[in-house]
Amino acid sequence: MKLNSDISAVITGGASGLGAATARLLASHGVKVAIFDMNEAVGQALATSEEQVDAAFAKARAAIGQERVLVNCAGTADAVKTVSRDRKTGEIRPSAVDRFNRIVQINLVGTFRCIAKSTAGMLALEPLADGDRGVVVNTASAAAVDGQVGQASYAASKAAVMGMTLPIARDLMDEGVRVNTILPGIFGTPLLLALPDNVKQALAASVPFPFPKRLGDPDEFAQAVEFLVTCGYMNAESIRVDGALRMAPR
Repeated sequence: MKLNSDISAVITGGASGLGAATARLLASHGVKVAIFDMNEAVGQALATSEEQVDAAFAKARAAIGQERVLVNCAGTADAVKTVSRDRKTGEIRPSAVDRFNRIVQINLVGTFRCIAKSTAGMLALEPLADGDRGVVVNTASAAAVDGQVGQASYAASKAAVMGMTLPIARDLMDEGVRVNTILPGIFGTPLLLALPDNVKQALAASVPFPFPKRLGDPDEFAQAVEFLVTCGYMNAESIRVDGALRMAPR
């Protein structure tokens, strides 16, 4: 798919970080971009229910037309062990299932919901010259493969996003819609950059090779999105963009 002013895109989580970098890159090609985000000061409220999804897509399409590109960057994390022990009292407590479910609902169910709503609209479009009706790019995480201590809910949700890439691509393959997923490593997003310098340095040092021994730049994530959208032979793939990072247990 060629990126130009005839193309519209929806980016969830597009008000900051990886999503914002992707929005800027697509817009630089003339693409009309709509942003869904939880930060209402800079983007529309992220749709986390059926009604919110429908309303958000309806508003976006009224403004920029039916999107041919959907980039799912919205997500959140939690850090809690499956079972914890209080070092002072010795009390053993299992993790609350509702905390696990919240992460799964946002990261996995929210992603699937947006895919289903967006691609339903894509199927009504005529194919472009290259045969594409639309392209979906999802965001998983290196934690989908290398989940760390306390990341059971986050790793499970992101592994499921990766796991549904192939079957959804197969569901849509006869309709001219491609589906791919990116597994980013540790990127310099606003949330991460707000951490203390020693924490950021430790995270950068965890990237194993001398080059590039640093945090990822959100623009590099956006470049991966651009590749997956424009390369018509990329379908049903989950690719790591992580500087060869392999996450340690903690």
